[in-house]
Amino acid sequence: MRFTQLSIADVWLLEPELIEDNRGVFRRSFCADEYKTNGLIPTVLQGNISENPLSGTLRGFHYQVAPNQEAKTLTCLVGSIFDIVVDLRPDSKTFLNWLSVNLSAKTRDSLYVPPGCANAYLTTDDNSIIHYYMSEVYSPASYSGFNFSDPQFSFVWPFEPVVISEKDKNLPALDVQKLLNESH
Repeated sequence: MRFTQLSIADVWLLEPELIEDNRGVFRRSFCADEYKTNGLIPTVLQGNISENPLSGTLRGFHYQVAPNQEAKTLTCLVGSIFDIVVDLRPDSKTFLNWLSVNLSAKTRDSLYVPPGCANAYLTTDDNSIIHYYMSEVYSPASYSGFNFSDPQFSFVWPFEPVVISEKDKNLPALDVQKLLNESH
């Protein structure tokens, strides 16, 4: 795999090396040694799959707070997504910065989101399927999130979401002061 550091500290684009022959294509989706070599958390405690029948389905912004902060590696297995990552680590040089990445089954890239960052995505194809590796198990007590249209950030989505859960639709704006207070 090729690891490319993106504009937010510790957020990486992972590009697979493809092995092709008459049977098709083989690729590695995870390697603990390669994660360690590149400074990523190599622990995988949970794997999740998100199946999204409709283009325009929005999920997020989601993250877990201490003591169950999690790293995520997202791969779009079918279809495509537009993903936004926000740095919520007060001691990071890129605190409150955000970036966007297109992931698709065609490019086969993955996105590594470190602990302390939130992400959300919008499906840009029908029947998009996303696989996640998680460094922690889901903990309802540690779950947190904020609204995908939080005016503090001026996010630029490719188009308006069509399908959003009531939970995600009603998430509040990010409470930056609370983040700062919790970090000290």
